[in-house]
Amino acid sequence: MRRGLARTVLAAALPLLLTALGTTTPERALAAPAWAEALGAQVQKLERETPGQFGLYVKRLDNGETFTWQADRRWYLASSAKLPLAIAVLQEVQQGRLRLDQELRVEERDKIDGSGALVWQPVGTQHSVETLLRRMLMESDNTAANLLIRTIGQETFNTRAQALMGARNVGPLTNFTQVRQDVYAELHPRAREIAPMDLVRVAAAPMGPQRVQALARTLQVGKDELQVKTMEEAYDRYYARGANTATLAGYGGMLEKLVRGQLLTPPHQQMLYKDLKFDTYDAYRLEAGLPRTVRFIHKTGTQYHRACHMGVIDPQDGGARAIVVATCAEGMDEMRQAGRLFEQIGRAITRTLLQDRPAAQPAEAQTRSTSAP
Repeated sequence: MRRGLARTVLAAALPLLLTALGTTTPERALAAPAWAEALGAQVQKLERETPGQFGLYVKRLDNGETFTWQADRRWYLASSAKLPLAIAVLQEVQQGRLRLDQELRVEERDKIDGSGALVWQPVGTQHSVETLLRRMLMESDNTAANLLIRTIGQETFNTRAQALMGARNVGPLTNFTQVRQDVYAELHPRAREIAPMDLVRVAAAPMGPQRVQALARTLQVGKDELQVKTMEEAYDRYYARGANTATLAGYGGMLEKLVRGQLLTPPHQQMLYKDLKFDTYDAYRLEAGLPRTVRFIHKTGTQYHRACHMGVIDPQDGGARAIVVATCAEGMDEMRQAGRLFEQIGRAITRTLLQDRPAAQPAEAQTRSTSAP
């Protein structure tokens, strides 16, 4: 697939109009700003050098200038979906349907593999909504996310996500147990019947033939009964269905509304910023290429051959100097290759947009903690 570059300078009133309409910036026959020209050249170089595909959305909130690269197609979010979930939960709190100190009970159906330790806690363990939000965002705990989706309801989650990102910009969002069941169901339809902790045990097998074997053992079926033979085929078929996806322009629009104070009250916004690592520097993915002196709220997402990193540079002060960045990649190793790509994108943004801010030092010299995927 060939990928076009949409580069735009927006007139003073246009950013507000487009934001109000929930639309993305169209490609227009206007001169691109110098930073967008320079960033575009570096993005095209990265495209030539990087396997797979990637998309990028960058917006300066001080003047509305926007750079997009495949930003209007939907990308698989993985754990990046936890940020709109967190916003949806906090909006439920603001409307009096939940309390931050409300204790929620971990149930067997909530448990799922992935990041976080809640999966190993006994059924009946209770945590406050605030604690679950923190675990979901800072540790990317999948069980915490499942519990919060169950609490507000999957329909409410989807309705709010559509309001946050635009109905046309987001596909159906599910809990993380359904992700596993839907992927494994591509191998055998009875996978949707597997109990939560059995799913966890299947996931303990290394990705590839051993994972397929673990699933077949759990289902007590032979290899000849599987609909596809490899995990790669199963994931490809799952991704083609379009669940848990969003456009980068839609996700970026949500981030813009967040930092402009249009989604949450100031106390809830600041709590969310803290959970999005406003006060820490992890030298991870995009952040590894950014100056250590900038603030960066962000959420990552990682799944087989899919990765995303979404965030806002300097979101403080109502976003007066904020830069929204949303990027996703596919068709490459989700850890090493995607991580290197995102770091290079961060460095490209530093060179083209952050010249007035100190350059980043080598990432290995700066790491204070490690982000969860």
